[in-house]
Amino acid sequence: MYDLLLTIIDEIGYFALFLVLCLGLIGLPIPNEAVVMTGGALSDSGLLMPIPAFIMTCLGICSAMTFGYSIVRFAGSKLSNWFSSKKNIGKFVEKAEQLSERYGGYAIGLSLCLPFLRHVTPYVMGMNRMPFKRFALFAYPSAFVWTLIYFVIGSFVGDQVQDLADHIYKYGLWIIYGLAAILLAFIVYKYVKNKQQKNQIERPM
Repeated sequence: MYDLLLTIIDEIGYFALFLVLCLGLIGLPIPNEAVVMTGGALSDSGLLMPIPAFIMTCLGICSAMTFGYSIVRFAGSKLSNWFSSKKNIGKFVEKAEQLSERYGGYAIGLSLCLPFLRHVTPYVMGMNRMPFKRFALFAYPSAFVWTLIYFVIGSFVGDQVQDLADHIYKYGLWIIYGLAAILLAFIVYKYVKNKQQKNQIERPM
């Protein structure tokens, strides 16, 4: 899998990063995490220039999300019904619907960390007739941040990209829970610290 990606990059250069992320829509067996981290690793090694490599990976993610959204949003109800009727796809559509109902537009960003749901959630947003401006508001900043995180990780892990990508792909949901717990702990810490400082200021001398 990793060797296939390196071969494609060797053949067509930076555009491979964009192309492989787009082809992920049709089941190309290379996780998005591996593609983005490979771009970061090759940039750190000097084989690719960081800015063009990052732009290609980010555009690849954005284009895949936009395609998924647009093909259902503008193709009418027949295609939406077809997706929902397929057993293998239908169960993921249902999960994406649940994610959308619970988190609204933020579901787009969350789904990036979840295998296959990252492809289905834009379809669901299109099925639900989400306006494109609102879709873009949530999708593109999320894609930029997600790409930046994995691109930077790739620049640190180097040739360990494949092993790390396999673990991330397998435990994506737990990674979200872990990051959420860290974020919550940080918020609580800041709240407690600010409250203590406020009490010290208000305490009479």
